[in-house]
Amino acid sequence: MKVISLNLNGIRSAVRKGLIKWIEKQHADLICFQETKAQIEQLTTIMSSFQDWHTSFSDAEKKGYSGVAIFSKKRPKLISKSFGFREADREGRFIQFDFERLSIVSVYFPSGSSGMERQDIKYRFMEEFEKWLNSKGKDLKKFIICGDLNIAHNEIDLKNWKGNRKNSGFLPEERDWLSKVFKKYNLFDAYRTLYPNKEEYTWWSNRGQAWDNNVGWRIDYQVVGSDYIKKINSAEIYRTERFSDHAPLVISYDD
Repeated sequence: MKVISLNLNGIRSAVRKGLIKWIEKQHADLICFQETKAQIEQLTTIMSSFQDWHTSFSDAEKKGYSGVAIFSKKRPKLISKSFGFREADREGRFIQFDFERLSIVSVYFPSGSSGMERQDIKYRFMEEFEKWLNSKGKDLKKFIICGDLNIAHNEIDLKNWKGNRKNSGFLPEERDWLSKVFKKYNLFDAYRTLYPNKEEYTWWSNRGQAWDNNVGWRIDYQVVGSDYIKKINSAEIYRTERFSDHAPLVISYDD
């Protein structure tokens, strides 16, 4: 089972950069998108390329902003677009597909980099998301949570960690929260499970030469429950082509 997670920074922009042709070559089973930045009625032409997929979007009320989606080769038993936080629902930040032995989530955590107001929203999001995790109980073991968490967990996960210790995305409170939920809910960073010491990133600022110099952050994850921790057989951060300011995270699991 191949699962792709990608923050698109706009689905229409990513398609213009060759996204569809790349997806066709991947033979993926599930794709989780973040930052679609479009309403579904704007995507008629694009969606004609995905007629063989079961797709669902959670769009932001504000046009051209946020939004998440899941594309699946199999029909889900149930689709949910809320984890109980109204502000997140309005911004299109969560979608879940349930299958017989798998639940998969595409989630887009808020960024707090624009100031304290958005950082406070991020902290509330984290608090409410933890309540949702807690509500799942033992069912979390069958989850794959894909998304842009806007948190680099450890020093290895960003190039300039020393200069970012007081910046949103690498604040001690954010990193400690991630460590806490991993431990408390028996969740695992799938990429780090295979590559505990590899310095690779999933996002690069558009400022300067960040992409060319590989000055990035690893803020995109596939977080798995205990049913999937031993099923991870390969993981790749794909950089050969560039569809967004984020790179696709491609992970294969044993069926």
